[in-house]
Amino acid sequence: MTTRLVTVAEGKRLTRSIAIGTHTLAADEPEPLSTDLGPTPGELVLAALGSCTSMAVRTLADRRGWPLDRIDVAVRFGAQGRIIKNIGLTGDLEPAQREQLMAAAARCPVHRLLTRQTTIVTVPALLAEPEDAPAGPLSA
Repeated sequence: MTTRLVTVAEGKRLTRSIAIGTHTLAADEPEPLSTDLGPTPGELVLAALGSCTSMAVRTLADRRGWPLDRIDVAVRFGAQGRIIKNIGLTGDLEPAQREQLMAAAARCPVHRLLTRQTTIVTVPALLAEPEDAPAGPLSA
């Protein structure tokens, strides 16, 4: 899975500005924790899974020339940390085609990432301050 660098900047309260290449979006928490200016981080994970699933199914149907008129994906968190993914396929599809499309839904890169053991490495970063910034309490 290739990706562009994703950066996150702090905003008011818990609001975060996310930059991905030339795209920007917000993440936040609902009131009363914050101001609800964007989806929560968990909702962004669900959105990534749902959109990746939809793209994988559409790609297979188009590549095979199958009559998939529409794909709808709804994703939510369930009990015990489960993720529930509902997939609706509309079109004059044969049962075998539906089966293959549902299998493709489980092979999208985000689905595979979330269902395997993944290592996350946290690296502390020292950010350079602009030259004209006032000296902080640790500078001498």
